[in-house]
Amino acid sequence: MAQSVDWDEPLPEHSRSEWETWRNWLSALQNITIPRMYVSSSLSKKPTFELHVFADASEKAIAAVSYLRTIKPDGNFETGFILGKAKVAPHHGHTIPRLELCAAVLAVDVAKTVVENFDETFDVVKFYTDSKVVLGYIYNQTRRFYVYVEHRIERIRKSTVPEQWNYVPTAVNPADQATRSVSSEDIGSSCWLQGPTKFLCGELQASASTETLTTLVNPDLDKEVRPIVTVTKTTIEVSHSIGSERFQNFSSWKSLVNGIAVLQRFIQSRFKKVTLQDIDVVKSLNESEIFIIKTIQSEVYSSEIDCIVNGQNLRKNSSIISLDPFLYSEGILRVGGRLNKSNLPYQERNPLILPGKCHVSKLLVQHFHAHVKHQGRHFTEGAIRAEGYWITGSKRLVSSVIHHCVPCRKLRGCLEVQKMADLPTDRIEPTPPFTNVGVDAFGPWSVIHRRTRGGCSNSKRWAILFTCLTTRAIHIEIVEEMSSRAFINALRRFIAIRGKVSVFRSDRGTHFIGAVDPLHIEAINVEDDKVKTFMHETRTIWIFNPPHSSHMGGAWERLIGVTRRILDSILTDSNIKFLTHDVLV
Repeated sequence: MAQSVDWDEPLPEHSRSEWETWRNWLSALQNITIPRMYVSSSLSKKPTFELHVFADASEKAIAAVSYLRTIKPDGNFETGFILGKAKVAPHHGHTIPRLELCAAVLAVDVAKTVVENFDETFDVVKFYTDSKVVLGYIYNQTRRFYVYVEHRIERIRKSTVPEQWNYVPTAVNPADQATRSVSSEDIGSSCWLQGPTKFLCGELQASASTETLTTLVNPDLDKEVRPIVTVTKTTIEVSHSIGSERFQNFSSWKSLVNGIAVLQRFIQSRFKKVTLQDIDVVKSLNESEIFIIKTIQSEVYSSEIDCIVNGQNLRKNSSIISLDPFLYSEGILRVGGRLNKSNLPYQERNPLILPGKCHVSKLLVQHFHAHVKHQGRHFTEGAIRAEGYWITGSKRLVSSVIHHCVPCRKLRGCLEVQKMADLPTDRIEPTPPFTNVGVDAFGPWSVIHRRTRGGCSNSKRWAILFTCLTTRAIHIEIVEEMSSRAFINALRRFIAIRGKVSVFRSDRGTHFIGAVDPLHIEAINVEDDKVKTFMHETRTIWIFNPPHSSHMGGAWERLIGVTRRILDSILTDSNIKFLTHDVLV
């Protein structure tokens, strides 16, 4: 800490020891020798001369030192000390980046002095600093600085170009020696006088070049960099049309036309002093349709309208050039074509042109699609053409509207396929044949019961099909009537031949329901939850399918169809003139 004392007062004890140490170091300065020649060889041989200037700064000092590097014709390098300067750094108001920038300015001054006093011309002049912030300042081309940095960068750019500045690691920067305390005994062998020989000979320079930064380091946080000022320009355009983007708010063609008509009637009653009773509603709706179409055409086909008004040909890349468009008296585009001499109505000969990729065209397609009661694409396109509209790309637009139409999806949608459940255990468990059986009846066939004088008396016969649910084997019994009594007899004949059955499955036929109690067989309805309470000592279970669930009996319904086809084929091809009970059995 600085103190004010008189010249004859003795130094304090702590300052006295520092003074004596510094005084003793002065005696070592007489041992320092600096060669008079920059390099050992003569410069008259005209080698390549390079000037390398290093800069560094700390809180105590700023320094810059320059070296001569010669390259002989045989490729050997030599390095020699030329000039070095060091200054005491200011005590207050300077940050490390500012001090490093001052060191860079000092390096430029050192280089200028050397160049002016050196007898030869340098082939290469390079500058080095270990501050990436200073390199960003020097290479900057996009941002502006405050006055302190701006003036010093201007001084540096005045004498050098950014490409001359390079990055050097702090460990090999010789200027770093002057920014910190070095004893006089070590000055002679220090890097300050000897120079960074390895760095300049290229051993470390290649790795150092990869660390060179040419952009600003955190410019938004750097207090020396001016902030970016953004200027916003607002342009107000006055439009005399409401614009088609407002049409997006309407979900149907009818509501859009009615909305525009109400707006026009309001304007007429407000500004033209016309009462609402005097306004023709039908005429107002027609005018609103023309206004909507004219607005769309003026936005999409503005270049085509300008060409037609100016009497010029349409551009070859126009999307409607093949329609031969022309302007009608109302100022709207219509299709030209070759039907002007036909007897068709005018709106069919020269329909209005609308782009397919606009909201109004979609509303029109939806309107006429509903008008033809949700028929197909041809009906919808025909209704649109009949009303005098030509929509470009109408096929794709109509198909898209029909595809997303909810009523059409309901009317023409494909039936959903129900995912089938797992098969029951009695269908897949390995058991002897006819242990688990499916039962159903089919028929009838008309057979001759008895012959009479006048002819013959006919009666009907039915068949009861028993199928094994595991092996799909079939057993058929003939019954004379569809009653519980006849079915019970058939069932007893089946059990007598095939053996005892564990599980019966069938639909809810009345003859099946009536046969359960006389046979003392337990009936299980699948809609009942208390299945376990219906187990009996007979160890036979009859499972009825739910009502109106014929699809659950596919195991026997399929076999009934196969059996009927076989029997019908046999009975048709046989030479039997009259079908009797015996023949059928």
